[in-house]
Amino acid sequence: MTTNSKEIIQYGSAIAMVVSGIILAFLSFFLNGYDIAEGVLWYIAQALTYAGAIFGVSIYFKSKLGEFESKTRKDLQEYIDNTHPQTTTPPNDQTTNTPNDQQ
Repeated sequence: MTTNSKEIIQYGSAIAMVVSGIILAFLSFFLNGYDIAEGVLWYIAQALTYAGAIFGVSIYFKSKLGEFESKTRKDLQEYIDNTHPQTTTPPNDQTTNTPNDQQ
C-alpha cells in the first residue's frame, strides 16, 4: 500500500465520520421533537475526536518529519563542506613542453 493511498483512506474515513455525525445529529434533532439523544451526542463526540486525531497526528508527523529532513540535509551538507573543501584546479600552464615540442 503506498503512502498516498494510506492518506486517502485516513482522510476519507475521518471525513466520513464527521459527515455521519452531522447527519445523525440532524436526523435525531428533527425526528425526536427538536431534541438530540445522549447516544447521538456521544457518537458525534467520538467522530470529532477520531477526525481530530487523524488530521492532527498526520499534520504533526509531517511537520516534524520535514523539520528533521531539512536539519539533516543542512548538517550533512555542512559536514561535507567542512571535511572535503573544494579544491581548485591549477590554470593550464602554456609554458610547459610536451614531448612533441622537444624536437
